[in-house]
Amino acid sequence: MIQTERLELREYTLDDAPFIYKLMNSEGWLKHIGDRNIKTLEDAENYMQKNYLSSYKKHGFGPYLVSLKEDGTALGTAGLYKRDNLEHPDIGFAFLAEYSGKGYAFEAAKAVMKFASETLRLKTIVGITLQANLSSIKLLKKLGLLEVGTYTYEDGEELLLFSN
Repeated sequence: MIQTERLELREYTLDDAPFIYKLMNSEGWLKHIGDRNIKTLEDAENYMQKNYLSSYKKHGFGPYLVSLKEDGTALGTAGLYKRDNLEHPDIGFAFLAEYSGKGYAFEAAKAVMKFASETLRLKTIVGITLQANLSSIKLLKKLGLLEVGTYTYEDGEELLLFSN
């Protein structure tokens, strides 16, 4: 578990499927990340099994549930993703709209970067985002990542590529 002043980040379990269902069907997720076709809790569990739980086993990292330390309220997700066609892990984050603008995404992402560097001993972390996702671009830059080019996602969509 990773802790910050206000937040806790932990690995997902299948018990978190209702939260993943809510997050992946939120307006912000659909607009900036894309529809992952999560229409039922079972879809959410299957997605988590394939993409989250398997990543912990295979890579020793993955996405983490971000919650408030004081009461355990789930706010969003932040973590590391290892994509087959990307040399280095990329940092990703997404929060429910009601928790944006409070510094949670930066606090969580900064903790993930520290964990990647100090615990996992990863030297290079990248970030990818849509050109239109100005808040993600701002956050990646605030984390110390610089725009280094573009990355073509598996669906053919071209994203901005950032690296530390």
